[in-house]
Amino acid sequence: MSKSGVLLLNLGGPETQADVQPFLYNLFADPELIRLPFPFLQRVFAWAISTLRAEKSRRNYAAIGGGSPLRRITAEQARELQAHLVAEGYDVPVYVAMRYWHPLIESVVQQIKSDGISRLVVLPLYPQYSISTTGSSFKLLDRLWAEDPELARIERCQIYSWYDQPQYVQAMARAIREQLDGFAGRDSGTESSPEGVHVLFSAHGIPESYVTQAGDPYQQEMEACVRLIWQQVGRPNDHTLSYQSRVGSVRWLQPYTERVIPELGSRGVKQLLVVPISFVSEHIETLQEIDIEYRELAHRAGIADFRRVPALNTDPLFIAGLAALVRPHLFTPGLAAPAFVPAAVGGLLLER
Repeated sequence: MSKSGVLLLNLGGPETQADVQPFLYNLFADPELIRLPFPFLQRVFAWAISTLRAEKSRRNYAAIGGGSPLRRITAEQARELQAHLVAEGYDVPVYVAMRYWHPLIESVVQQIKSDGISRLVVLPLYPQYSISTTGSSFKLLDRLWAEDPELARIERCQIYSWYDQPQYVQAMARAIREQLDGFAGRDSGTESSPEGVHVLFSAHGIPESYVTQAGDPYQQEMEACVRLIWQQVGRPNDHTLSYQSRVGSVRWLQPYTERVIPELGSRGVKQLLVVPISFVSEHIETLQEIDIEYRELAHRAGIADFRRVPALNTDPLFIAGLAALVRPHLFTPGLAAPAFVPAAVGGLLLER
């Protein structure tokens, strides 16, 4: 009997202080994330940089409770998505797999195989496609399917990109409007108004060469995503897109968030709302990098009122958007399995 399943993919994160160094090693050992001119040095590089960065990263994770909440939140998203699909008549399991920490993709696909899944809808929790995120995970899945004849019998429907999914866009716009409205009259001792708030969309960066040399659509999709969301926001506020979380000395997508914030302060901006545009779950980049590092940077730059739009996490409208993405590719309840026909999502092709 044909059986559908859904696989949610995410980056992963260390849950304890002891996890930090091995997590960093897995991260930097991936050539899709950090490309070296000499691939045979990848593991040496990963060991060196994970060792050098481990102590600072441990302090950062300690500042948010000791570890990343990403696994817990992604599991909650999976449960909410599964409940939404069940309510619509699709009794399908929803799995969670991480690229660089547990539960690793390699182990989760073995469970999927054991459960007798015949069609797997793969949904990365990255709205915008990049070879360093979605591309890396899909490349690993390709290798696992090529190496295992039993896995090869499972039809894989991969959703490459969904930055323009209507309910995702609406959920983001609503969250921004709610935060903007919260500025009215709240600032102690001074007048505060939603119209005077500068909105800063801060996206995770990637090396610029990925776009200019490898043709990565990430920047183009990110800019289009911001346009769509801002149309839905419908407010007159000034807004900017910048990029955070760069690593190493190579040139990454610009402008850099850590440079934009002081520039805004020098222009007289006093109220700043940061939108973590490439993140749908709270984790180290939102809870520590934005909430702690960038907040301190903003205050030093004279920006007195610094706030952030929360990640969507299990927002019901967002979960409904995820369900809308996977639903067309599930076996229809009560009917024979239809022939598989590739369909376009976000302008990119679903492939087996």
